[in-house]
Amino acid sequence: MTAPPSAASLPVAPLSDVLAEVDSALPAALDRLFALLRIPSVSAQPAHAADCVRAAEWCRDDLRSLGFSAALRPVEGGPPAVVGHLDAPPGHTGPHILFYGHYDVQPAEPFDLWTSPPFDPQLIDGPRGKRIVARGAVDDKGQAMMFLEAMRAWKRVTGTIPARVTVLLEGEEEVGSPHLDPFLRAHRADLAADIALISDTGMWDIDTPALTTRLRGMAYTEVLLHGAARDLHSGMYGGSALNAVNALTRILGGLHDEDGRVQVPGFYDNVRDVPEALATEWQALGFDEKAYLADIGLAVPVGERGVPALQRLWSRPTADINGIWGGYAGAGAKTVIAAEAGAKVSFRLVPGQDPARIIDGFRRFVEERLPQGARSEVRALASSPAIVVSEDSRFVRAGLAALADEFGKPAKLIGCGASIPVVESLKRELGIDSLLMGFGLDDDQPHSPNEKFELACFHHGIRSHARLLAKLAGE
Repeated sequence: MTAPPSAASLPVAPLSDVLAEVDSALPAALDRLFALLRIPSVSAQPAHAADCVRAAEWCRDDLRSLGFSAALRPVEGGPPAVVGHLDAPPGHTGPHILFYGHYDVQPAEPFDLWTSPPFDPQLIDGPRGKRIVARGAVDDKGQAMMFLEAMRAWKRVTGTIPARVTVLLEGEEEVGSPHLDPFLRAHRADLAADIALISDTGMWDIDTPALTTRLRGMAYTEVLLHGAARDLHSGMYGGSALNAVNALTRILGGLHDEDGRVQVPGFYDNVRDVPEALATEWQALGFDEKAYLADIGLAVPVGERGVPALQRLWSRPTADINGIWGGYAGAGAKTVIAAEAGAKVSFRLVPGQDPARIIDGFRRFVEERLPQGARSEVRALASSPAIVVSEDSRFVRAGLAALADEFGKPAKLIGCGASIPVVESLKRELGIDSLLMGFGLDDDQPHSPNEKFELACFHHGIRSHARLLAKLAGE
């Protein structure tokens, strides 16, 4: 198997020996990853509760094989967390690293759209070389294993790992980490560190590494609209009785104006344009929105009219209906006027927006448009603010240097339209910032059938983490 290209600035031994070990041990690293991928640790489905525990035990045992003191820590109301500690080697003066990942995965349904069973990992040919196909390949088992494999290479070559490391692997990320904050508070002293390292983000493209410095926040809601006391015959009551589905869809149809701006009261009050220098830097990335949409079968972009594509994706807020229900949707015909209708509505947020205020504003938006005789409920299901990581951080500089050495070119500083609530939780509960160094690609399909992770990205990721350990050890 061909090793990834190395930059001319490759550090001298032992790092060169560590990187050679990464290359030669890649087949064994894949075997370990495949063993973890075979465990269907779907946190959203109670039927897989035992599998989540089994995945946690597998991760604990793997950390122990690296010399960590590792244990399962109970999480009230959820699957256990895995916490491991490794003391710094003698003479180490670098930072204490908290590595965060998650061992739970998304549900695999619909199964019939997979080209191979989702929990039977495959290494197959793709247009950019070999790729790993399985649920959890990139989100987040594959990315979490990169750091563990980097430490394994250091341990095999030098007998030690050049850092003081704490590892936290949770089992509820895919359901919004509902019990993580209390766990962090209860274990604050045990999880104290100088920096959190997270690999759950992406590269700019397969040849260009990136650090993510901006994450959008989230306000996730459920809205219910109630009309009559029961579902009604549309022939007997049509034209007289309120139809809850009609009413709700009419309200939600007004979420955006003709220019794509969200109509929730106060939605843009504290939203600021990105600095001109940053906007120019993003424009220089040469993002091809047409190709981006063509890959998913679309041609025409939506969103705020007149706003550049990457700003719409990374630094502007959005509102989306994620699901809607009411009345009858089964096979055949049933002519009912729905007594109740509901929808899931999410808002991606940017710096300056308070999730609680946005949810209150959406509640007012619905109530102000309710027809007579209807009542509504808006429930907050999840929320987290947007995150901006300082680009002047010494840890960001170390990450940029490690990636430049590995890929032979400068890494990009990018944003991400998604939310990673743990980043805000780690800052709020533990007082530590995060370094977001991930290796996923836009086409990895992490929440869809046929999730994959390019082997080149997995390989580069291990090597980049090995280099990062060397950079941080030298601080």
